Amino acid sequence: MKILVATKRVVDYNVRIRIKPDHSGIDLTNLKMSMNPFDEIALEQAVRLKEADVASEVIAVSLGTSECQEVLRSALARGACRAVLVETAVELQPLAVAKLLKVIVEREKPQLVILGKQAIDDDSNQTGQMLAALLNWPQGTFVSELKWLKNQVEVTREVDDGLEILNIDLPAVLTVDLRLNEPRHISLPNIMKAKQKTIETIQAEELGVDINPRLMSLETTPPLPRIGGVRVETVKELVAKLKELQVLPV
Repeated sequence: MKILVATKRVVDYNVRIRIKPDHSGIDLTNLKMSMNPFDEIALEQAVRLKEADVASEVIAVSLGTSECQEVLRSALARGACRAVLVETAVELQPLAVAKLLKVIVEREKPQLVILGKQAIDDDSNQTGQMLAALLNWPQGTFVSELKWLKNQVEVTREVDDGLEILNIDLPAVLTVDLRLNEPRHISLPNIMKAKQKTIETIQAEELGVDINPRLMSLETTPPLPRIGGVRVETVKELVAKLKELQVLPV
């Protein structure tokens, strides 16, 4: 069985985000970038399936500029067998990503596609669902536990009112949640080996997909600064304070 994992290059989760002075977007100057944390979990699960002799090959795919190669090097160091970069300078939105991944899936013919449930830069939570719809494949989203069955996977999903267990026929698309696993640390020898491996690069224009942005971001603003709390001694003072802040009707 072949598994394809989508990996996205995002601002590292430990970095404090800065807004551009003209509020046109995020200032990425000199910011540390890394693999989307949810995609790290997706990759770890694929590698574990390979180590258990369930999967024969794990392919990591990233879409974007040539700088995404560093994310793919990380994926190779974590255990991916091959890496594919779909290179483009166009700002890729979820539908465009899903369309490009559909073409890659049709070329590679994996039995399982695993993605993070969302990327921490835009929190769209759309690509996996759109990809499943385009492929007409069954899907399991927000997966927190996965078991391999013959020609099926059993997934436990985190939903609003608890957990849901589904048996999903293959081929399928899965999007994974934080509790599925804990990604391994990358060893220095694996990092050095990954630097020597070849990354297949495909120009997005070659895939014949319309990837032009369909949505326009008008303005990006930082969240309002948090205001310190106020201590009150009685319920009467609390109600009065809430009315003063217009949380309760006067």
